Formats: sequence, C-alpha cells, structure tokens
Amino acid sequence: MLNLELPHEIAKTWDLKLQNYPITNLQIPQMIPRHFFIALSVLLAAVLGMSIYVWRMRGRAAATPAPSADSRPVVAPIAGNTERVTLVVAYDDIGILRAQAAQIPMPSVRQQRAEEVLRALIALYLDKSSPHPLPPGSDIRSVYLVDPGLAVIDVNAALADGHRSGVLAEELTVASLVQTLSANIPGILKVKILVEGKQRETLAGHADLSNFFDVSAVNQLASQLESTQ
Repeated sequence: MLNLELPHEIAKTWDLKLQNYPITNLQIPQMIPRHFFIALSVLLAAVLGMSIYVWRMRGRAAATPAPSADSRPVVAPIAGNTERVTLVVAYDDIGILRAQAAQIPMPSVRQQRAEEVLRALIALYLDKSSPHPLPPGSDIRSVYLVDPGLAVIDVNAALADGHRSGVLAEELTVASLVQTLSANIPGILKVKILVEGKQRETLAGHADLSNFFDVSAVNQLASQLESTQ
C-alpha cells in the first residue's frame, strides 16, 4: 500500500495555520428571522384557500344545467318593411279561433310572405303564455304556392311528432294554419299539409292530413266552433 502520511515539516506547517484560525473565528450563518416564517405561512394559507375556492367553483359550474336551446333552424333575417298581418289564433280553453293583428317584417315575394306570416303564428304558439302550446322546435319548413289557388304547407317533424293528441287540439292547429294563410295571401282556395316534405296520414292520430283542406270548409268549421261556445 502507498504511504499517504505527510512529511513532518508539512504537517507542522498546517498545525501552525490551524492554530492561527481557531474555530471560533469561523462565520456561521445566522438563524432565519421569525417574521420570514410568518410571511411564508400566510402565503401558503392564501394559496391553499385559493385552490379550494377554484375547486368549488368548478364543481358548481359542472352541476349547473346548460340552458335549453331553441332547436328550430336558424333563419336569415327577412328584409322588408314591417306590415300589419292577421293571425288566426287558437284558444284551447274555450276551443275557438280568433283573429289577432300583428306587425312583422314582410318580404315582397309572395311565397316568402306566406312563410313569414305562418312563422309568426308558430312563434306565438311557442311563447310561454301561448293559448295553444306547440312542441318546442316547431317550425314551418316552407310554403309552396303550386298555382294561384293551391298552397302546400311543409311543417317540420318537431311540430307533428310532439303535437298533443286529441281531436280538438289537432283541428285547431290545422284550422289556425289554413285560416292564417288564406287571410294574408289572397286567392288561396285549397291547402295541403306535409311533414318534412312527406305526406302523413294524421297530425297526431286524429286530424286527417291525407287530403287537401278546402279553405271555405275550414272557415265554416271555425264558425261552428265559435257558435258552440
């Protein structure tokens, strides 16, 4: 093995150096001030409190149900002057139809005018205070004016599939659509109702949709309903 002992002269020299620098002269760092620990504790408590607050807020946000959205398709705003129209409104509580005036933007094209006046009627029925509630999302897909005397109303599936079943409720809906259309579009004599562009036997089990509705016959039915009240 190698001899790692220092020579006597070198060892003596190091002993003298250590004697000149006693251990009491060494600089030892002072203890950390007490106020530093207090400030650090306050900071940690604040961080912990903020973490708990954020966690609770996330839990509340996750538990809050999202507002129901209108499922009707988005329709571009109609360009046109506001006009006075007549909406023939159904009232379930007394089982009759009543004409009601409304101010809505109306385009110049005849087909678009027919669509807008019926959409105004549907919007009234979708209101919370509606006298004749329709299912959420109900809408008019289109109105086709096949010839000067014939109109085809195409409603969406939400209106038909969610409609209340019952003779009076269904007949009021049909009569309201037919009379509102004929009251605002001159020359309409017959009306056909489709659902999503297809023929349907009944609206919700009672009102027959397989045939054309004669406007004069619907007007007579509305008069009969009023006379029975």
